Amino acid sequence: MASNGVLVTRPQPGASETAQRLLALHHNPIIAPLLRIRSLASAPCGRFGAVLVTSGNAVPCLPPSLHGTPLLAVGNATADRARAAGFTQVISADGDAAALANLTRQTCQPGTALLFATARGQGAPLAAALRTHGFVVHRRAVYAAYPATRMPPAATQALRDGSLAAAMFLSAETARAFVRLLPPLLAPALAAVDALAIGQPAADVLCFLPWRRVRVSAKPTQDSLLALL
Repeated sequence: MASNGVLVTRPQPGASETAQRLLALHHNPIIAPLLRIRSLASAPCGRFGAVLVTSGNAVPCLPPSLHGTPLLAVGNATADRARAAGFTQVISADGDAAALANLTRQTCQPGTALLFATARGQGAPLAAALRTHGFVVHRRAVYAAYPATRMPPAATQALRDGSLAAAMFLSAETARAFVRLLPPLLAPALAAVDALAIGQPAADVLCFLPWRRVRVSAKPTQDSLLALL
């Protein structure tokens, strides 16, 4: 590819972490968050057999009193963030919500009280699936994700000057925001850009735009997404 710019659409602080990894791979990260994260409340204290998190955005909302409780994370990046926050027993499912459900069944006994810290409006299917296996799931919305109201200027400029080789989408939510906010006059510029989707739901949203191609990572992890570059 003549251009090596990679659009990073995930919210902060994850966008900066992804940018550092792109720099290490000799790509030029262009940070353009399409979601804004806002904490809603701290997760409740109490006695839980394990804490479940499907996003690193939930970790700052978990009180220090839970740091000794086993934490089951959806992926390695979320697990790393939990360890950095002070959690001492962290296991990564290295996958998606289904992988996290499998990990929970492997490591916890039915009847265990689980704290599932998640985003507002998210996580109901996973909580329901675990309850069918006998777990007592306390699902708590500890943060909310708000879509951007306009395309970030960095993304607009990169599309105008042709510096993009790829655009990374780590969720269907960011993909939907991009599709909604893309100025129609800039759509033809996508013909020189690969869309990299972390899963099929994000790819399904992106496929209606005229990308050079839409590629889906082999696993729903950032490592697998970066491997597409």
